[in-house]
Amino acid sequence: QVQLVESGGGLVQPGGSLRLSCAASGNIPQIKTMDWYRQAPGKERELVATITARGATTYTDSVRGRFTISGDNPRTALYLQMNNLRPEDTAVYYCHTKLFITSEDIWGQGTQVIVSS
Repeated sequence: QVQLVESGGGLVQPGGSLRLSCAASGNIPQIKTMDWYRQAPGKERELVATITARGATTYTDSVRGRFTISGDNPRTALYLQMNNLRPEDTAVYYCHTKLFITSEDIWGQGTQVIVSS
């Protein structure tokens, strides 16, 4: 089994920065690709950024150029550096992975990000 625990959320002014972290524990070799998702109030959960086992990264259009996903290898930790934050980035941010052998989805508990003046 794998456990994911996020940290680093908080309240920040527009234009500010935050760095989210996700600590992974358990059966680490089962972790390959990892993602950050977010869910704003009243909206569906959306994929924000992905990093593959080889380090390739992808971003949703609204954060490209402002957010950077990175992670340790093996995947014991995942990060999301968020710069130039906007009020529309306000959401609960979740760390996610799909286990390599079982394809089970593993989610963290989420960390709240609020962008407001």
